[in-house]
Amino acid sequence: MVGTPKSSLLLGVSCIAAIAAVGSIFELSSGEPQLGGIVTGIILTLSVPIAALFFYLAIQDAKANQQ
Repeated sequence: MVGTPKSSLLLGVSCIAAIAAVGSIFELSSGEPQLGGIVTGIILTLSVPIAALFFYLAIQDAKANQQ
């Protein structure tokens, strides 16, 4: 196994943030977001870099633990 529990957790957080980003895009494109445009925009703005950062950290952790 290449991954560790830490890298799996980081990858899971990255997936959740990516799902939040995609959901926010669909909500904003629908015209009437359930949480409001500002809150949905904030979620989108935060979730994209969080997804990228945690994905990068998961890869770095998996690489560090390879033999």
